[in-house]
Amino acid sequence: MTITSNLEMLDYAGVAVFAATGALAASRKHLDIIGYIFFAAVTGIGGGTLRDLVLGATPVFWIRNPLYLVVCCCAGLIVFFSARRMESRYWFLVWLDAIGLSAYCVMGAAKGLAATGSPIVALVTGMLTATFGGILRDLLAGEPSVLMRPEIYVTAALVGACVFTGLSYFGAPLTIASALGVLAAFCIRGGALKYGWTLPVGDPRPPRDPNDVI
Repeated sequence: MTITSNLEMLDYAGVAVFAATGALAASRKHLDIIGYIFFAAVTGIGGGTLRDLVLGATPVFWIRNPLYLVVCCCAGLIVFFSARRMESRYWFLVWLDAIGLSAYCVMGAAKGLAATGSPIVALVTGMLTATFGGILRDLLAGEPSVLMRPEIYVTAALVGACVFTGLSYFGAPLTIASALGVLAAFCIRGGALKYGWTLPVGDPRPPRDPNDVI
């Protein structure tokens, strides 16, 4: 399998997994089958769409290759017919989201690095690709955003993108750089979910009443 094929498979995997988390969010809201497919599509292609718009890569990836939409629809249908058998749909959602984040932070970084040659841009596109779909999913579902939860989320995407970008920039084989980037992101996000890892927070004092400000 060629390097291009490896990246393409990683892209499809990221879309499919994120689409499944969108469908699981629809399941938690007891939506109909169209709702499942809609949530799956928005979540699956949301991050990649923002990435392509930022990079000026238009038309965006799913317009150039509608197979991505087929992947999202299939993920939505699979979840529609299987979600009721799951003991904890939320457990599946958060762990699938961790897998999707891990794959997509590397894919986003790879596309940013290929398009611009800039490691900084690669880190930004990696984080945007990995997180924006989940943000849209939670916003549409009326759930607390992943960004507002205490455990590490964006940082995991940043670390995965950093590992991939650093190794690629210094000449590591793309397959190795991709695998280690995915593994790094998943270990951090998985540890955050299992052990509650967090970063230091800002001032915990409540905000001042505007009437008290002179």
